[in-house]
Amino acid sequence: MVGTIATMKSVTITLFPFLLVIVAICFSFCDATSDVLCIESERKALLKFKNDLVDPSNRLSSWVEGGDCCKWLGVVCHNTTGHINQLHLAAPLSVPHFDASVAEWETYHTSKNNSTLRGKINSSLLELKHLSSLDLSNNNFRSNIPKFLGMLGSLTYLNLSHAQFQGGIPHNLGNLSKLQYLDLGGNDLKPRSLQWVSGLSSLQYLDLSDADLRKATDWLQVTFEHSSLLELHLSACSLEDDPFPISVNSTKSLVILDLSENNFSSVPMSIFCLHGIVSIDLSGNSLEGPIPDYFRNISFLEVLDLSRNSLNSSTPNSLFSLNHLQFLNLSSNEIDQDISEILLSLSRCCLDCLESLDMAHNHLFGHLIDQLGHFKNLAHLSLAGNNISGPIPLSIGELSSLKFFDVSENQLNGTFPLCFGQLESLETLNLGFNLLEGVVSETHFSNLTRLTTLEASQNRLRFEPKSSWIPPFQCRIIKLSQWHLGPKFPRWLKFQKNLSVLDISEAGISDILPTWLLNLSTQFEYVNLSCNQLTGGISYLHVREIVDLRSNRFTGPLPRVFPTLQHLILSNNSFSGPLFELVCNSLREGPMECLAIERNLLSGEIPDCWNHWRGLGYLNLEDNNLTGKIPPSLGRLNLLVLSLRNNGMFGELPSTLQLSTSLIMLDLSDNHFSGSVPAWIGDKLSKLEMLSLRSNNFNGHIPQKICQLQSLRILDLGDNNISGAIPKCFSNLSAMANKGNQKSYMFQCSSISTNNFFYLRAFLVLKGRQYVYSTTLGLVTSMCLSTNRLIGEIPKELGSLVELRSLNLSRNLLIGNIPDKIGNMKLESLDLSMNQLNGEIPSSFSNLNFLNCFNVSYNNLTGRIPTSTQLQSFENLSYMSNHLCGPPLSKDCSTNSTPTDVANNGSRSEGSNVYWLYVSIVIGFLMGFWGVVAPLFFIRSWRNAYYQKLDHVGRKLYMSWATPGR
Repeated sequence: MVGTIATMKSVTITLFPFLLVIVAICFSFCDATSDVLCIESERKALLKFKNDLVDPSNRLSSWVEGGDCCKWLGVVCHNTTGHINQLHLAAPLSVPHFDASVAEWETYHTSKNNSTLRGKINSSLLELKHLSSLDLSNNNFRSNIPKFLGMLGSLTYLNLSHAQFQGGIPHNLGNLSKLQYLDLGGNDLKPRSLQWVSGLSSLQYLDLSDADLRKATDWLQVTFEHSSLLELHLSACSLEDDPFPISVNSTKSLVILDLSENNFSSVPMSIFCLHGIVSIDLSGNSLEGPIPDYFRNISFLEVLDLSRNSLNSSTPNSLFSLNHLQFLNLSSNEIDQDISEILLSLSRCCLDCLESLDMAHNHLFGHLIDQLGHFKNLAHLSLAGNNISGPIPLSIGELSSLKFFDVSENQLNGTFPLCFGQLESLETLNLGFNLLEGVVSETHFSNLTRLTTLEASQNRLRFEPKSSWIPPFQCRIIKLSQWHLGPKFPRWLKFQKNLSVLDISEAGISDILPTWLLNLSTQFEYVNLSCNQLTGGISYLHVREIVDLRSNRFTGPLPRVFPTLQHLILSNNSFSGPLFELVCNSLREGPMECLAIERNLLSGEIPDCWNHWRGLGYLNLEDNNLTGKIPPSLGRLNLLVLSLRNNGMFGELPSTLQLSTSLIMLDLSDNHFSGSVPAWIGDKLSKLEMLSLRSNNFNGHIPQKICQLQSLRILDLGDNNISGAIPKCFSNLSAMANKGNQKSYMFQCSSISTNNFFYLRAFLVLKGRQYVYSTTLGLVTSMCLSTNRLIGEIPKELGSLVELRSLNLSRNLLIGNIPDKIGNMKLESLDLSMNQLNGEIPSSFSNLNFLNCFNVSYNNLTGRIPTSTQLQSFENLSYMSNHLCGPPLSKDCSTNSTPTDVANNGSRSEGSNVYWLYVSIVIGFLMGFWGVVAPLFFIRSWRNAYYQKLDHVGRKLYMSWATPGR
């Protein structure tokens, strides 16, 4: 932005002759009294020219036979001779400001598509012998630049910019010796040489931006040695450092130089020979190292833009010797310096002339100093994205010219200074993401009548104006997230008639959403009211792009939405009813990219009318009461994320889901889906990184094609009826085997005016409990096959998945020994419990140093528990119902009790157990039988007493039976 302002100012200074051209144009259009008639031959030439054009908007409707061509649109004739001397057919486009509303940008693009001229440029223009100015910019010719243009010898002004020209540049353009202004920028040109520029002896302005000049190695010599050239624009021309630099005899004529968006790694030394240059733009290159000292040689420099490079170290003192410096942009570099040093140095060289300072997104530290308030002409100050701390100095209120102030994303503390209320020129104020605290009053905004952007989110500020307060400003953007604005909804927002972006999330508001908010005359683009306690129902959302209402208490049916809405986030509310009205009866005029309605009370089936939702990338309907099958049309959307977790859905997965080849996350867990796991998941959904089919009714075997999912990081097939063996080819799951870049799983909601995102979530079962991973999801790699009917041995190939962090094979029918290679993994959680595993725990398990969850209980494991720092830290429950010994168990290990034939799967131990079983039965029988019978047999008195007792009991039983009525 600073560079643009600077260039505009410098152009105004240096291109005064062309302002005269514009004045002449206006005068010619406005001179209604002129009676000059055009020349017949020139009228015919224009009609031939028109016949070869395609004019979809009928702009040239005034160009008709017999008419006065001097009155035709875009035609300017000489007042005296009647000759056509100017032809201005640029598409009538006014490019919006970079932060203009979406509506403005949409209007611009629609107008651009409908109003551009196309077709062929007829050589009949050669009949216009007196043509001095030709403007065909912003059209859509999609052809080479006509060679005959080089024969229009009277041209002083030629503008073919942004007209979709391609190929080379005709060398005979160099014959236009009178040409002063040439703009070929914004096309797809690929010249092999710029030698033709040398022939343009009167040239003062040259723009070749976006041309590919990699083969035009003479660009530097031709342009820098040109005797009359004042302004040169070579932005985005793929220019690189010259490996064999040549000596250039630079002229003193060049005043403005734009080499932005190229591939320079160092500043071309020839620049420092341009002693009369006023503006230099080297932004968006690959400049490295410290800022060169040579800038001191350019004493008249007013504009310097070195932004978006990799410059480091600190700013050199030579930079602060530029006494005429007005615009300095060093943003988006790696400058590491105390901000107070920079401000002090600037105050010594350009206190009275500095108008714009942008050092955002560097590594600046230290405090803002009072000298900041002494820059009387400072209009633009951006220090965002640094590590500046301390309070905002009160002297900021003395910057009477300040229009733009951005110190967001720092460590500033203290209060919101009252002096901001004195800045009558202020248009943009951004204090977001700092540590400011305290109370903000109405006085802070008392004189901010020009304020259009107010951003101060993520601070600890409290604002409770009087209910009758009417703000003096009309803002387009208001972002006050995490301010305390409640408990009542801020009534002062009602008076904002131009509001387009509103973020008052996490603002402590506990109130009914007022109907007036969404009925404002303004056209909302972005509304974020999330994480409050707002209640009530919503019938219609009049928002064009993004709505975020998550984590409130809204009730009732889902609202109707604006046809162009791109992101609808209603998560964690109490919306109820079916999806049908929203999905099937919404009139769409653009793609909906994100639909998040999880954790609500939605019911009924998912309707089968998603065909007009093409472009939807994120669909989350988890934690509702939805039933039925997945509709076929849903699978045709080619989603990135689909989550239907924890509903009541059933049936087999539709085959159309294999058309969603861009899916990275598929979560269908906790439903009643059935059938086998489709093989096309591995065959077609090759980009999957998270697959969860947990807690359903899937059966059959795990398809081998699952092994083709090279990007899969999370696989959860637990709690189903899956049978068969674990595929050995799981070793091909390379994302679990190879160390990759840690990812941050965010879904971004972006618009022209704002940038918002939220993290994807995944649910993993560890220790029998479900854990939610969100911000750390990129660190997780997990495989869960628990609670199925898997058989066979654990494949030793699983041991190659060394980047796996969690492995759960519990509650299956697995047999055999535990593979040694599992001990070489980097597991943090391992659950093999409730299987039929036998043998010893491998000694390699002592290498599992990161375990925080471990369970091998309810198996047939034997032997000593390996010694390590981790295995002895778990409770006995992790080892119970086995035949293990050693710490942490109290059972000691001895050579007699340790089975010797582990290799035979414990057969000797089993035989020993059976043997002792029979021995104990015999001993028990002998002890029981002879312990009672032997005394009766050998001791007479015991025998007589025993039989007398039996006789007594028998008589009692007989009497009870014989006399039941008594």
